[in-house]
Amino acid sequence: MMLNVSVCSDCNTFLSERCVFTTELDPPWTMLGLIACYVHMHEIKPKAMFANYVPEMFEMVGRRNKYGGTYQQERGRKHIIVCGHITYDSIANFLKDFLHKDRDDVNVEIVIFDCNTPDLELEALFKRHFTQLTFIQGSVLNSVDLERVQLHEADACLVLCNKYCNDPDEEDAANIMRVISVKNFHPKIRTIVQLMQYHNKAYLLNIPSWNWREGDDVICIAELKLGFIAQSCLAPGFSTIMANLFAMRSNSEIEKSMSVIASGSSVPEVVATQDGSSLVAVGNTGEMQLFKDAWQSYYLEGCGNEMYTEFLSKSFFGMTFPEVAVVCFQKLKLLMIAIEANIDTTESVIAINPGTHLKVQEGTLGFFIAGSAHEVKRAYFYCKSCHEDITDVEKIRQCTCESAVSILPHMQMQRIDGKPINGIQNSVSHQKHKYRESIEEGEDLFEFDSTGMFHWCAERKIGESLLDREELKAINLSSHVVVCVFGDANSPIIGLRNFVMPLRASNFHKEELKKIVFIGRLEYFRREWEALKNFPNVYILHGSPLSRSDLRSVNVNQSDMCVILSSNAISGEQENLQDKEGILASLNLKAMTFDDTVGLSDKLMAQGGNHIPLASDDGVDSEELTSSDEESEAFKPMGLSPGSSPGPNLQRRGSAVGSDVPMITELVNDSNVQFLDQDDDDDPDTELYLTQPFACGTAFAVSVLDSLMSATYFNDNALTLIRTLITGGATPELEQILAEGGGMKPGRNTPDY
Repeated sequence: MMLNVSVCSDCNTFLSERCVFTTELDPPWTMLGLIACYVHMHEIKPKAMFANYVPEMFEMVGRRNKYGGTYQQERGRKHIIVCGHITYDSIANFLKDFLHKDRDDVNVEIVIFDCNTPDLELEALFKRHFTQLTFIQGSVLNSVDLERVQLHEADACLVLCNKYCNDPDEEDAANIMRVISVKNFHPKIRTIVQLMQYHNKAYLLNIPSWNWREGDDVICIAELKLGFIAQSCLAPGFSTIMANLFAMRSNSEIEKSMSVIASGSSVPEVVATQDGSSLVAVGNTGEMQLFKDAWQSYYLEGCGNEMYTEFLSKSFFGMTFPEVAVVCFQKLKLLMIAIEANIDTTESVIAINPGTHLKVQEGTLGFFIAGSAHEVKRAYFYCKSCHEDITDVEKIRQCTCESAVSILPHMQMQRIDGKPINGIQNSVSHQKHKYRESIEEGEDLFEFDSTGMFHWCAERKIGESLLDREELKAINLSSHVVVCVFGDANSPIIGLRNFVMPLRASNFHKEELKKIVFIGRLEYFRREWEALKNFPNVYILHGSPLSRSDLRSVNVNQSDMCVILSSNAISGEQENLQDKEGILASLNLKAMTFDDTVGLSDKLMAQGGNHIPLASDDGVDSEELTSSDEESEAFKPMGLSPGSSPGPNLQRRGSAVGSDVPMITELVNDSNVQFLDQDDDDDPDTELYLTQPFACGTAFAVSVLDSLMSATYFNDNALTLIRTLITGGATPELEQILAEGGGMKPGRNTPDY
């Protein structure tokens, strides 16, 4: 129907009473009618239509992904992809170490890649680092999303794991799938992945493009964590010094401590107070400043040092390692501990503190302990002709003389007299000589595994190693290692093989092997026994680490170390309660008391404890000392095994109180370290490395391994050095054998091997 509007011819006005509906539309006769028609067609109707589409438009805008864009790489700037377990804590710890000011200028942009939307706390972290960080939402398993983050142009891909997960195998499987997807998209990209369990490393070898020679590497949490703790049984404090060396430290307390030490004399005077506490006297404009707990100043100064690598200057060519180390320490104020070397032009290895039989050639890479990467540059710029008389190390810079020639980044190491260059290999060669002598004397040879790296024994059933309290008393344990395990049939696997392997390294003689006694529930050890059945001198006590009678039955007061491991069972309870078993076991042991005559020889007991006999090498008593003057001579030092004792009449005396027993406790939550030492007044907000238990080597937390991710990216030799220090160097051959799932194989039982 159409509207017919009539207009009066007399007054030119609308006549409403004449409005009728017709089937035709008469055109408007006046300007006002034209305007009314225009407004209706071009203003009112479009706005009405737009109003109908507004809800749909808002819905489309709301569905748009805020982080669904494509990464635009800047020219001349590298970028890395960080994926896996992305949370505020994991990224904050990673950025804290990766972007540390002590590193060289980090011209690398970080692309965080995750399928979940970041929460407000994580978004705030991204905004604080917006100049060096970009977040892209997507899935690592989707090739379209990998194209969005420019993976084919990335310098590396880093895959983080959840160290506090309930199922470590499931977490490892997810990360391995991420690596498969990344390598399938770009086979040549360098990939660094975190895994929880050691046995899952074998699955990475099934990836055709996985190549450790090209920089691909895996950081196994269980391997490193238990390896640090195991080495602490041999050298207390090992875990602390290694964690501090590979972590970048920068805080006001370290700087304050450094300024205090620098303001005084080079060697502070230690004086004693009336209450017996030690004070450090530092001269400052004639005044003496006294500081309690002198060890904190030295400890914090050491925390400011990290591990760095740098190529050695041409001035060091032809010198032996000890000569170079002396020049670096005295002239350059650098501590060099190792170099990277080639053996017979094969794969390069790390030689830790080699002897005089090795000479440095062009392209030698040195490992230094220093405060920053800038300090290590002195080893690269050092010129003997230009810097010989310089006493200020800050003036050692690139010179312009003819001898200042750039060093090619390759390795050529010279071997003299055919001697091996690796310090660990030297130790093995020394042990081989001892084995040959033992064979000539008709003694039995202790067997090794097929790689020659570990002591090996024939497979044993778990019942053969399971001992009760009476059997343990008959063994008369001493200088052994006690391991308390809180695990049951349903708890995650800890991976005890990684703890045993460093203590069964082949560079130990069989008499030097410490007996290992595990205390815990038998049903848990049945799950771990398949990996432990070929290691000698491993025993199990079915009991509870909280039982004092069980601890007494294993002679914990005569042990070289008592290790308390976490159960790895992360439940929904409060964070502070996750370490309740370990803390209770630690406090329980410290509260125990023991008979002060335990460990004394029978001859001494017959004499009433007034004299302590000392034995010579042939077992004949050489002299007697009064217990009041030299009672400490009756104690066997830590690390001395029964087979290497001076004589049969001298035995180790156990600790009289539990607080004197050497102990190291693993923690899940860093803040729980405050409960381990009741006499310490640590603030709950204090960082872990500043607490007394961690500084003394009696506490260890898995969080200290966070720094290894960025350390491995900047220095691909860092992880190799750590493995060498822990196990003597884990070889790909060993990992291939373990990948077969058949356990460790016996080696050739010959002196040459």
